Amino acid sequence: MDLKIVNYGAGNIKSIQFAFHRLGYDAVLSDNPDEIFKADKVIFPGVGEASSAMKMLKESGLDTLIPKLKQPVLGICLGMQLMCNHTEEGDTKGLGIFNVDVKRFSNAVKVPQMGWNTINNLKSYLFKDIREEEYMYLVHSYYAENCDEAIATSNYELEYASALENNNFFGVQFHPEKSSKVGAQLLQNFLDL
Repeated sequence: MDLKIVNYGAGNIKSIQFAFHRLGYDAVLSDNPDEIFKADKVIFPGVGEASSAMKMLKESGLDTLIPKLKQPVLGICLGMQLMCNHTEEGDTKGLGIFNVDVKRFSNAVKVPQMGWNTINNLKSYLFKDIREEEYMYLVHSYYAENCDEAIATSNYELEYASALENNNFFGVQFHPEKSSKVGAQLLQNFLDL
């Protein structure tokens, strides 16, 4: 399987590669639009700040490539947020793949949300053999609002979309690569799509 990780300078890439390696797959880093376009599956990772990450995507032309991809694409953490319409972080316009905005948690709660939280309202093949109320690992200060494209929700101050789906595009706010057996199951489900 030709599995590509979009390489645009946003962190958490090594842990993603290791997670796929444990499943028996090589996930190759690439910033080459032709390679990414031809891949069987694409991972769009992200750890960092939205406006600088979007700037890096634009400089490489990946901002126009990603929305055109036809194969399964999985956005992780900031990757998912950049696939939304807009994020309050840096007042950044996103790729518009998911028709939802990204907001900041209020100061009424500890920000960032960091650690384990449950996922609920699971609605996709992505969650095959994963039960309601399973725990996933999260580190984030911003969240996608609950919406029609939500395929999982979590609760922290309010109910928000912890996973999204639109056609061949999937996004997860949590880090499956750091979420033990449940995260590994989700990555395997993505590979099986």
